[in-house]
Amino acid sequence: MTMIPHPELNERARHILKVLVESYIQDGQPVGSRNLARSSGLDLSAATIRNVMADLEEMGYIRAPHTSAGRIPTSQGYRLFVDVLVNIKPLEQHAMHILQGQLKAERDPAALIQSASSLLSGITQLTGVVSLPRRNPSSIRQIEFLSLSSRQVLAILVMNRNEVQNRIIQLDADVSSSELQQAANFLNERLIGKDLQQARAALLEEMREHREDMNRMMLSAIELGEKAVADLGDKKEEDCVIAGETNLMGYDDLSDIHKLRELFAAFTRKRDILGLLDKCLQADGVKIFIGRESGQAVFDECSLVTAPYEVDGEQLGVLGVIGPKRMPYERVIPVVDITAKLLSLALKSRS
Repeated sequence: MTMIPHPELNERARHILKVLVESYIQDGQPVGSRNLARSSGLDLSAATIRNVMADLEEMGYIRAPHTSAGRIPTSQGYRLFVDVLVNIKPLEQHAMHILQGQLKAERDPAALIQSASSLLSGITQLTGVVSLPRRNPSSIRQIEFLSLSSRQVLAILVMNRNEVQNRIIQLDADVSSSELQQAANFLNERLIGKDLQQARAALLEEMREHREDMNRMMLSAIELGEKAVADLGDKKEEDCVIAGETNLMGYDDLSDIHKLRELFAAFTRKRDILGLLDKCLQADGVKIFIGRESGQAVFDECSLVTAPYEVDGEQLGVLGVIGPKRMPYERVIPVVDITAKLLSLALKSRS
C-alpha cells in the first residue's frame, strides 16, 4: 500500500483525525467535539478539540455535511487515514478457513474466479470484483492441415504453451494432401513465433503486397492460413466477475437513487470496472482508490481496494472490493490481500 507523507499534521491532529474517521466508519454519524473529547483518550477539552477540528477542516481533511456541529472525513481525510493511520487487523481465523476451504475445493479456474468474487463480497459485505486472467498471447509453434474430405480440412495450431487449437475449414475447391503439406510448410516458415493476431495481420499484408507475384500454391496457402487463424484471435474483450452488488444498497452514503442507478449501470456494462482494475494490474500489493482518485465520476462516492493475483511471477488479473468510502479498511485490506495470495496459489496448483 502506497505511503504518502503528511508533514503538516502534528501527532495530536493525526490522532484526532484517526478517531474521527474510525467513529464515522463505525456509526455513519457526523462526529462532534464532545464525542471526540470522550473517545480520543487525550486529556483535552472540547474547546481544544474544536480548534484542532477547525484546523483539519481548513486543511481539507474533514467537512461539515450540514449545519450540525459534527464533521465527517473528506476523500483527502480518508486518504491520509489509509496511508498512515489505519491499524490493519489480522484476518479472522474463521474468514481464513472459509477462503482456504472454498478456493482449495474448486478445480476449474473459471470456478475459482467466481468463488473469489463471491467470497470477497460475502466476507466484507461489499461488492467483490475479479478480472479474468490475462496472459500474454500464445505464439504459434506449428501449423498442420489434415484432410477430412476433398473440400474439408482440419487446421491444427500448436501454440507455445502446449495449447492446441483446432478448426474445420470449408474449401471452395479440391485440395490434395501434398498441397496441404506444402501450405503448412509455407505458413510455418512465416508464422512461427507470432501470436494469432500478428499471424493474421502478416498473412493479409503479404497477400496485399505480393498478390500479383504469387503462384496458385502460395495464394492457397495464405487463404488456408487466414481461415485457420481468423476469429481464433478475435477473443471477447477481457471480462470480470462481480458479486454482491446489492450489498451497497444498505449504505446511506450511496442511498441517492440517481447515483445508485449509475453505479449499477457501471456494474452491468463492466467497462468502467475493467478500466479501474487495469490501473492496478502492475501494482505491488494492495492499491486503494478513494472517490475521484478513480478518475471515473460514477465512483466518486466509492472506494476500491484491490490487489493483483499472479502465477509464476506473471500478473494475470486483479481482484478487490467496491464499497462506500466509509468502509472498514482495517478489515477489508487484509481480506483483499490474502484472497489475492490464495487465488494465486490455487491457480498455480491447477496450471
